Amino acid sequence: QAEDGNIEYKLKLVNPSQYRFEHLVTQMKWRLQEGRGEAVYQIGVEDNGLLVGLSEEEMRASLKTLRRMAEKVGADITVLREREVDYDSDVPRKITEVLVRKVPDNQQFLDLRVAVLGNVDSGKSTLLGVLTQGELDNGRGRARLNLFRHLHEIQSGRTSSISFEILGFNSKGEVVNYSDSRTAEEICESSSKMITFIDLAGHHKYLKTTIFGLTSYCPDFAMLVVSANTGIAGTTREHLGLAMALKVPFFIVISKVDLCSKATVERTVKQLERILKQPGCNKLPLLVNSDDDAVTAAQQFAQSPNITPIFTLSSVSGENLDLLKVFLNILPPLTNSKEQEELMQQLTEFQVDEIYTVPEVGTVVGGTLSSGICREGENLVVGPTDEGKFLRLKVCSIQRNRSACRVLRAGQAATLALGPFDRSLLRKGMVMVSPEMNPTICSVFEAEIVLLFHATTFRKGFQVTVHVGNVRQTAIVEKIHGKDKLRTGEKAVVRFRFIKHPEYLKIGAKLLFREGVTKGIGHVTDLQAITTKENGLEESLGPGQLSF
Repeated sequence: QAEDGNIEYKLKLVNPSQYRFEHLVTQMKWRLQEGRGEAVYQIGVEDNGLLVGLSEEEMRASLKTLRRMAEKVGADITVLREREVDYDSDVPRKITEVLVRKVPDNQQFLDLRVAVLGNVDSGKSTLLGVLTQGELDNGRGRARLNLFRHLHEIQSGRTSSISFEILGFNSKGEVVNYSDSRTAEEICESSSKMITFIDLAGHHKYLKTTIFGLTSYCPDFAMLVVSANTGIAGTTREHLGLAMALKVPFFIVISKVDLCSKATVERTVKQLERILKQPGCNKLPLLVNSDDDAVTAAQQFAQSPNITPIFTLSSVSGENLDLLKVFLNILPPLTNSKEQEELMQQLTEFQVDEIYTVPEVGTVVGGTLSSGICREGENLVVGPTDEGKFLRLKVCSIQRNRSACRVLRAGQAATLALGPFDRSLLRKGMVMVSPEMNPTICSVFEAEIVLLFHATTFRKGFQVTVHVGNVRQTAIVEKIHGKDKLRTGEKAVVRFRFIKHPEYLKIGAKLLFREGVTKGIGHVTDLQAITTKENGLEESLGPGQLSF
């Protein structure tokens, strides 16, 4: 049994003494802290993992003790599953697995981001509509109407922008969604775990939006939706490749099983399994058919990234939809509390992904806090502008999942109101950092890349669109070290130069580039930093702006 991590093995908890009870409670607090508010207790298992099992009475007494422990720390418990073990005795012996969940002390619910990928018309938006609205689809796309953001999306039925949908689970593991005419604020208040779905576009035309969604919103997991009747077609392989390249753990949902025969569904499953087992993927497919499978899938999936759960469900008949909900409910976060605390101790850095103008509030930016802590009223600098400068600004208020929030911690997505700051000075791909950070910006950088696909040869002077996190800009290939040209599948260190303006990059950041059919991945290895005069902090200009 691992010392760290949020899974605890217990043989039995029958009538502990007061001293032992206190010790158990302390241990539970530690496990909950490790899992950021979630822990799994396996009762009837020895510390070395031997499945012993308990008789009915002992199990009842143990669960009663566990409930007392949970009450003491202010948590709720749900039995995930029971299993009988074949042990040499006449009495049937059982093992029980229990989920302990608590809203953390600082009222920060667990937030997991799941990107939704898949070919056009595979049923991504409809599945999200059914999960978040709580009512089934009519087979003609009624469930997805609430997810669309533009008129042309409703008319064509195709998602072209990135939309966010939330699904909550309360501490007892029940689904909290819009079904009881709740508002987003109510969902946030009554949930101890939130799952934010990032609905991406499936159509090839909107590939750059999909890549932007995957690189800038840093999803924890990806859900690849495949339609049972068409199988793997169109952009499915491409999206699979994107998730693999960005090392986002993914699981697969085969939708529309009500439309086709069992044989067709099986054929699609086999087709997927064959692709997942290829040398390039090296994944272990795990088909989920029961609650038990869903629990196993969620725990294994988080521990080893090679396992890929596959769900077969229908958004119209609702078949197997509950299995997906069980899976999402138990899915643990990828980072443990220690890693998050280390990130929080660094200086503040916020990635700007979206910019809005809200009446009576002023300019609002949306994005992710990649490190540090951001509070209301904090003074930050934003940049780089086209000239490579950084401008001062003040954070007026913060909202997370549509409800106000005083403090933002590393890894959380939010929107920040900047008051009367001029919107035209901002663009996607900027960062807001604390003034003492002295951020490095560059126009020229080097990256080690692998060319995934190119029609002829890739050489000096070639122009590609480079995606690094939330940065998206055209760059020119200035030099390929040690070679004249690259062909498909070759590796090299390449020097790029941004065409328009300098950007804020970090060494080691993952990089994707594309141009027509050309695609490649890699990571940044070296930056040629530009030094800006007096730290690049320009005083804000013009009337109606905050000047310091």
